[in-house]
Amino acid sequence: MKKKKIYRRNQVQEYLVWRVEDGEIDWYSLQKGEYVQLQPNSEGIICSEIFPGLWLDKTALLTGKLIKVIEVVQLGLATAEHQNFVEKLSS
Repeated sequence: MKKKKIYRRNQVQEYLVWRVEDGEIDWYSLQKGEYVQLQPNSEGIICSEIFPGLWLDKTALLTGKLIKVIEVVQLGLATAEHQNFVEKLSS
């Protein structure tokens, strides 16, 4: 995939692909020079490894339950890990 090579060359740490025709969302993280697909946790949430507190309920998004998507994003943003991340960026 041409885009994947460009992402790797430019050290894009994470990216998402919404495969509309397949009804899937894939979230990849650059690890040791290769992209690895992130898996949902036991609650079905995919959590960014680069941006603490960036969470996505993949099933809710794919089924159009946008209120649930927003709730999960807000839960992630309310974590101590996210607050620490924001403070680190601010300094």
